[in-house]
Amino acid sequence: MSNSIGGLFTVTTFGESHGRCVGAVIDGCPAGLPLTLEDVQKEMDRRRPGTQAFSTTRAEEDKVEILSGTFNGHTTGTPITMLVWNRDADSSAYERMKDTPRPGHADLTARLRYGGFNDYRGGGQFTGRITASFVMAGAVAKKLLNTLGIEIIAHTIAIGGLKAEARSLAEIKENVPRSPLYCADVAATARMMQLIEKVRNEGDSVGGVVEGIALNVPAGLGEPVMDTVEGELAKALFAIPAVKGVEFGAGFGVAEKKGSENNDAYATQNGKIVTLTNNSGGILGGITSGMPIVARVAFKPTPSISKEQKTVNSKEMSDTTLTVKGRHDACIVPRAVVVVECMMAIVLCDFVRMAGILPEVMK
Repeated sequence: MSNSIGGLFTVTTFGESHGRCVGAVIDGCPAGLPLTLEDVQKEMDRRRPGTQAFSTTRAEEDKVEILSGTFNGHTTGTPITMLVWNRDADSSAYERMKDTPRPGHADLTARLRYGGFNDYRGGGQFTGRITASFVMAGAVAKKLLNTLGIEIIAHTIAIGGLKAEARSLAEIKENVPRSPLYCADVAATARMMQLIEKVRNEGDSVGGVVEGIALNVPAGLGEPVMDTVEGELAKALFAIPAVKGVEFGAGFGVAEKKGSENNDAYATQNGKIVTLTNNSGGILGGITSGMPIVARVAFKPTPSISKEQKTVNSKEMSDTTLTVKGRHDACIVPRAVVVVECMMAIVLCDFVRMAGILPEVMK
């Protein structure tokens, strides 16, 4: 099992949904970076379930504790260990259905992979709860990237087939923080909210798409041919539970274009070489071009629904049905927005470290 990502900026996650805690260890963060609990907590607060009817009622406080790696408000250069405690876990529903795997979850595959020794409560580590670890580590990565002027913004662009209209970067920055769905299209947000409420009342769920944008990324990052920027970003994004698709730039749309339509023509601007379009999503040959990195991430509907579903009793080897009890989101997309940002930050932080752009000691 691999619980780590990154080469020089390495993040290792630990914990389970209904275990004592979840957390992360960061190795390779330079010394001297100003870092406080508030820097991490503000990102964690964006991930917490809100007051909307479609959010889970599991009310974890998620107060971050930093156990090592900082002193007098700065990083020390040693591994940074952070965690949040699980204080509102209710495992009773999972005890009742431990032999009846939930359709759409990793219950069965995890049981087969680990011989039944896996922690099945709440899905163990195969759960959205583990993304708290990603956000803690991503908060540090974002702080490091900010010293280089690199900014990462994610926003909801589709839920349940309802798509937001494209908005300018300025509108995204202004509207997203004020939206309950982190969507820049105000009118689409209202329709999406109605849809989520409808499927929640039906005992169902919906998925959607999050777009992540990385700005001011230096050109020339990447380690071809295997450790490409798209490859490492995709690997990190696919580690987020419920992600089933990742595309960059024009994505699958390139298959419908002619070369003359898809090629990003070059031009000079303020002494730099830029492209007039960005179908490549800021990456060519696995290397950053200096244009914004644009990634879109597709999330499946929350598998835990109260509708009756067909499953099996793995102990008796018989067919049966299952109605999932417990506290679950009708749509996880809004809570995933900050997770997409943080996973992109972790990967890009590793690439800038490999490029030697970040010093060993921040001054």
